[in-house]
Amino acid sequence: MIWKDTTYRGWGRALTAKGALARPERQAALTSLLAEGLLPAIGNRRSYGDAALNSDGRAIDMTRLDRFLSFDADTGLLEVEAGAMIGDIAARFAPLGWLPAVMPGTGFATVGGCIAQDVHGKNHHHMGSFCQHVISIRIRTHKGVQEAGPEKNAELFRATAGGLGQTGVILSARLRLIPCKGDVMVVTERRIEGWEDFLAHLDRSEATYTVGWIDATATGASLGRGILEEGETGAGLVPKRVKYRKVPFEAPHFALSAPIVRAFNQLYYRRVPVSGRTLVKPISDFFFPLDKIHDWNRLYGKRGFHQFQCVVPIASAPALRDMMEKISTSGLASPLAVLKRMGPGRAGHLSFPMEGYTLAVDFPNRAEARELIGRLEALTAAAGGRLYFAKDGLAGPDSMAAMYPELADWRKQVKKADPEGRLATDMVRRLRLRDVA
Repeated sequence: MIWKDTTYRGWGRALTAKGALARPERQAALTSLLAEGLLPAIGNRRSYGDAALNSDGRAIDMTRLDRFLSFDADTGLLEVEAGAMIGDIAARFAPLGWLPAVMPGTGFATVGGCIAQDVHGKNHHHMGSFCQHVISIRIRTHKGVQEAGPEKNAELFRATAGGLGQTGVILSARLRLIPCKGDVMVVTERRIEGWEDFLAHLDRSEATYTVGWIDATATGASLGRGILEEGETGAGLVPKRVKYRKVPFEAPHFALSAPIVRAFNQLYYRRVPVSGRTLVKPISDFFFPLDKIHDWNRLYGKRGFHQFQCVVPIASAPALRDMMEKISTSGLASPLAVLKRMGPGRAGHLSFPMEGYTLAVDFPNRAEARELIGRLEALTAAAGGRLYFAKDGLAGPDSMAAMYPELADWRKQVKKADPEGRLATDMVRRLRLRDVA
């Protein structure tokens, strides 16, 4: 297996690593790579920060280990290699009446990455997190290949779900797919005029899938206005197909200036009629709306961007409004801002979800934005919330134990699975997640 010195980035393109990568095509090649010890495994690097970076070290690119191993059409049980992409699973099985139970915002996320972050989707309030639908995994720890799941090797599984790849190299997983009506979505869109109205609509929604776009530039009485999307799977309908496009170059610095973002958000908000509307969309357009613009992260220019995503308890909703006010008056936000209602479901010690509201906002990588994100992180900690490791690239280690109270339990299992610390990545080192005080 050839190691190639590579400079690579997280999806936000603001954080970079240089190190040797290998990309095995067969399990035998992977076994050979791990013969002398564990190494970090990475997928398509759709985490925005440094979760999948290992500066000055080696890492294994798992994206060619993407085979579908078995499928039971009666029960919806699917076994796949860790490099299989969620979008490919949805495209393959939705026409057969099955979908992954939980899907993140990009179809390019690998199954291994979804497990490592215990991702959530637009149906978290109903279905919980990704790893709650994982029957079992095969994982290579320093002791060799082990099987783990909610019942067998449960502590190893709980440390692996959302565990940032620190317990071993995930080889394959058995997933429980859920029935769907077909490969299209029936989506209802409606304008929401302000923050409190938005939270009330999210609380009342009975739709299977729910997500809100927020105008992060609106202030005053319009603070928190946006568009609520509610979706259900459908069949026998023909949606309008959307062409895929590619961003050919890095956008100039002024492309996301405050006046341009405000003007875009105004137009985007008003694209939905006052009375609302119902559309039929391909499944991929609803679940992975940005995937149709390949390399959309280049829109933020050469310096890239950071995303701030937090979740706060229901009782701390006023704190989230305070964050929204700071964002909307800063002149720094991009058009990409999302609000969702979350349920209590989570599978691992370091899983992100808690029952409450999650807000995600992108910011161009500027000094003022980094300072604002720091203030937002402090507000999150004070509100009893937590940050999402899949999106973070700036936080420090001091608040991690409070945000993730099961951190000590996670550390114990990680120490057993990787006693030499060979799996540590840039994020793990930055946040000192494996350090024992």
